[in-house]
Amino acid sequence: MMALFDTLVYNPIYNVLIFLYNTVPGHDFGIAIILTTLVLKFILLPLSKQQIESQKKMQELQPKIKALQHKYKTDKEKQTRAVMEFYKENKVNPLAGCLPLIVQLTFLIAIYRVLINISQSGLQVQGENLYAFITNPGQIHHLFLSIVDLTHPNYVFAVLAAAAQYYQTKIMIARQPKTAPKDDNDAPDFATIMTKQMLIIGPMLTLFIGFTFPAGLSLYWLVSTLFMIAQQEYILKTAQPVKE
Repeated sequence: MMALFDTLVYNPIYNVLIFLYNTVPGHDFGIAIILTTLVLKFILLPLSKQQIESQKKMQELQPKIKALQHKYKTDKEKQTRAVMEFYKENKVNPLAGCLPLIVQLTFLIAIYRVLINISQSGLQVQGENLYAFITNPGQIHHLFLSIVDLTHPNYVFAVLAAAAQYYQTKIMIARQPKTAPKDDNDAPDFATIMTKQMLIIGPMLTLFIGFTFPAGLSLYWLVSTLFMIAQQEYILKTAQPVKE
């Protein structure tokens, strides 16, 4: 399984990063990381679009789903049938956003491994991981814009990445539709609870990673999050609302 992961995901990302590093004037590793991040995001754009649109549709239908759950709250079997029928009528698959998310997490793990492995090797490119047509630059210059050392944690990048993560989650919560007040007997909305928890957990985790790992990873995370914020805003503005 790991060999397949390396062949299909890890090695292509590794080679794209080194190719861009060779191509960028001045051989700036930070710019190469930014360009690699953008390349990955554009490749994953169709999947990201599918995930965001599916999430938006589920959010718009949530009040009606909650109404069905309230209507049949004393009969879980009828409640499940009613909700599933509602999904079918509205052509909604509640699991539609899972596959894009899994693919994106796979690429996140790959770029994490690439950056960590390069850093741990003393920024020495491993020739065995390169394709025949990719030139081995040998030792990679570790400064971004001749200022930031990418081999050590950078608190500025860490804070900026965490702030971007917080903002992305915040606007996602703000876009959730307002539901009617729940009765005391209603079960809590698990999805809403998890989203609100991620408002704190996500940025804190990002901050921890930024304070612990080389700055190259924080730079990737920051650029990736900013891209996702812009992408999310564009897709949500252009997506068609669910018909009543």
